[in-house]
Formats: sequence, C-alpha cells, structure tokens
Amino acid sequence: MQAELQHNAQTYGEYYAAVDLGSNSFHMVIVHVVNGSVQIIGKIKQKVRLAAGLDENLALDDISMERGWQCLQVFSERLQDIPPSNIKIVATATLRLATNAHVFIRKAEQILNHKLEVISGEEEARQIYLGVAYTSANQGNSLVIDIGGASTEIIIGNDMQPIHLKSLDMGCVTFMERYFENGALTQHNFNQAKQAAKDLISDVADAFLCFDWENCLGASGTPQAITEILVAQGISDAIRLDYLYHLEKQCIDCEDIKTLNIDGLEESRKAIFPSGLAILISLFESLNIQYMNISGGALREGLIYGMLDNITENDRRQQSLNQAKHRYHIDSSHANMVKQVALTLCHQLCAQQNICHLDTETILGAAAQLHEIGLHIEYKRHHEHGEYILTHIDLPGFTRLQRAAIRDLVAQHRLGIESDVFEKYHQDYRPMLKGMLRVLRIAVVLCLRRQNKHIPDVKLFCDEDKWTLTFPEGWLKSHPLINAELANECWLQHKAGSELICI
Repeated sequence: MQAELQHNAQTYGEYYAAVDLGSNSFHMVIVHVVNGSVQIIGKIKQKVRLAAGLDENLALDDISMERGWQCLQVFSERLQDIPPSNIKIVATATLRLATNAHVFIRKAEQILNHKLEVISGEEEARQIYLGVAYTSANQGNSLVIDIGGASTEIIIGNDMQPIHLKSLDMGCVTFMERYFENGALTQHNFNQAKQAAKDLISDVADAFLCFDWENCLGASGTPQAITEILVAQGISDAIRLDYLYHLEKQCIDCEDIKTLNIDGLEESRKAIFPSGLAILISLFESLNIQYMNISGGALREGLIYGMLDNITENDRRQQSLNQAKHRYHIDSSHANMVKQVALTLCHQLCAQQNICHLDTETILGAAAQLHEIGLHIEYKRHHEHGEYILTHIDLPGFTRLQRAAIRDLVAQHRLGIESDVFEKYHQDYRPMLKGMLRVLRIAVVLCLRRQNKHIPDVKLFCDEDKWTLTFPEGWLKSHPLINAELANECWLQHKAGSELICI
C-alpha cells in the first residue's frame, strides 16, 4: 500500500498549502508539485485589516477578530482536501503584538483543524527572503523589502542564503491609523509618517548600508501596488524615487482617502496606500535605494518551498525556461544555438559600448531561448503569438521588468521593427534593449540553417548606431541564402534608423 501511495505521488504529484495571517490581509496559496515542477493552482486573499482592531492597549477588538474568523471559514473548506503534513499556517505582526492573541488563535485553530504558528519578526523575514529567492533569482547580493500591515521586513541575502535581516514595527495599517487620521491626505501627515519611519530605520540603516547589493526587490503589498500603477500608466520600469514623490503629490492633491483616485490603483488598496507609500519613500531615502523591482514571491512562497526539501534545481530561471521550452515544443538545440551566437555578439557589443546592465545577458539569453515559443501555433505570425504567450504566462525567477523585455524582444525578432517599441521603458534601458534586439535578430539569421557547422566566426564592430559584421573571406558568397537574409536584415534595420553592414 505504501509503495502504491509513493507511486501515485510521483505520477500525479502532491498538493501543498501555505496560509499567511497577515496584519492587513489573510492569504492562502495552493500548489501542485509534479516531478519537481511547482504549479500554483489556487490563491485566496481577503482584506481582514486585523491590525486596525488593535486598541491603545494592544488588544484586538471583537469586530476585527470576527472578520478574521469568517475568512478562515472560507480557507478551511479548501484545506480539507490537502494532507495535514503538507499544510503550513503562520501568523505575523498583529498576533505577535496582541495581548489577547490567544483568544483569536484558539478559535482559529478550531476552524482550520490545524495548528497555527505565530512566527517571530526575524523568522518572518527569513521566510520572506526564501520566497523571493526561489521565485526571483538574482545575481550577487540582494536587498529585499516587505511592507506589511503592522511590520516591515528588510533583508540582505545572496542566492538562497539570508545574510542580515530585521523586522521593524511599522506597517501600512498601523501607520494609516496613526498618522492619517480620518483619512486626511496632507503634506503634514505624510511628513509625520515619513519621519516616524525614518526614526525606526535609522537604528538599523548602517548595518544594511555596509553591504553592496546589486538588486533591490519589493515583496508584494505597496511595491506591487506601485508596479501595477506603472503598468496601467504605460511605464515599463522599476520603481524609482522620483515616481514615489510624484505619487505622494497625487495623493496630497486628492486631499482625502475617500477621493483618492490614481490610475492603476485598485479600490481595495486605496485605504492603506498612502501610509505604505510614506514608508517606502523613507526606505528609499534612508537606504540609498536607486530602484526596486517587484519580486515573484514572498512569505507564502517561502513557506511552500520550505516544505519542499526535495526540490533540487536551484536555478529558477533556467527551470522556468526549460519548462516553457517543453510546454511549447521549442527546438531546444536550435534555441541554445541562437542563444550562444547572440551572447557572443553581445559580449563584443558590450566591450565597445557602455550600454549594458546587470540584466543584459539574462534577458537576451532568455529571449533567444524563447524566440520560437509561438511557432507551434503557426509560422507566419509566430513572433506575434510569442508576444501574446509571454504576456500571459509566468516565468518564475524573472522580474516583471525582465519578463516585459523578453516579451518585446521576442515580438520584434523578425520582420519589420517597430521604431517605438522601447519608448515605454526608462531612458537608461533603451540603448541596451535596442542593442539586444539588433543582436538577437542577427543571431536568428545566422542560425537559419539550424546546424552548428554552418555558423561562421563573425566579428562585430560598433560605431554608435553603425555596426559592421565581418565574415571569414568567401563565406557570404558560399552561403547565398544567409547572405540574402542578411541583406534584408540590413534594410530592415536601416528603416528602423540603424546601419548594418556585412562584409
């Protein structure tokens, strides 16, 4: 019987659930794990605003506890279908603070028929970092920030290992109650909230500033809301301080929470957006953050992956790419060939022009591997099909900005080039993306015959937008098909405002 159960788990996979009783929202995520592949099959989120029920003596009122219990009634039905050993339920800041937390916990455990663990701020920070690391792979040291309802976690880590972490008693629910009384959005209220946040951050800032980090990632909450605003307003970029200042001014212009109206801000987020924004501005200023990307996961994902100690593939990006290549029947050998040619040309480009960023090889390599993702639908418009697919599928390990860049490179890798394709990106990224697109298109042409033996040793010389490709003597003449395709590519790049010469 045991052997049969093990066989079924391998064949059909197992189900896991993580529940996070946060200070603002309660979350539940359900995943299906088959052969090492983790698929999210369900998410439930309810705004409970538990922290809003804390009085001056840090006791939870009956109304807020009842909101929480009603939410858990909804969660409990779904949890009945999952083995108890595959369920993890944790509570965070509010239930750490509440003097009558035991009252809420006792009934919550009865409803869920499962043990509930109130985790420390440090353990919360560690789990958040693991959730970010598993879903948003990055090179070098990373700074991770999660602004919750009653606490904010700040973590420095490298790959899967958190190095230094802190949990601060400031959150978007508690700060909203404390500094934006009756929902008034004034400069004075913002200044009070920002100063209070800075006072708390100042005690730990030096310990974080002594680390050099290449990436800053925001986990859910306020960073997610700001990212959605940027997307709604047609901006493909990371979160930057000047964007935050602009959003603060928009909030103040609206004067009151009831009249807060920002394009892209969800109705359910409005009540706590200004306080979260004030905290994030203070973090940017105090920790000298230049820009922040949104992560692919946070606490729930950390809890899930913590239960999956048999997951052995640590390269989340390559795992995502391999799964996409398998799912969409991509010729992996050809995809890797295009990637190698593209990266070889990219290295030559980066050595001659100061346009490359930390993400350059990551984005270009992924776009090269996925450039034929739409080919299984049909050939004529497979670049457009690829754009659609990459708009709607998830790629764990890549940030939202990286996914957008991969999508746009795939969309433009053949036929005509849209001259304004990268206008929605920040001006710092545009030269890099334009260069990567030109490199990818050349690589696709050079790999046209889909065999390594037909790929020449090409040298790229760059003089601003004028590029010269130098081939071995006689090679172009002996390969008339690729020569003709390169001539067409030279014309298409000329129409887009760039010069390409092949000799």
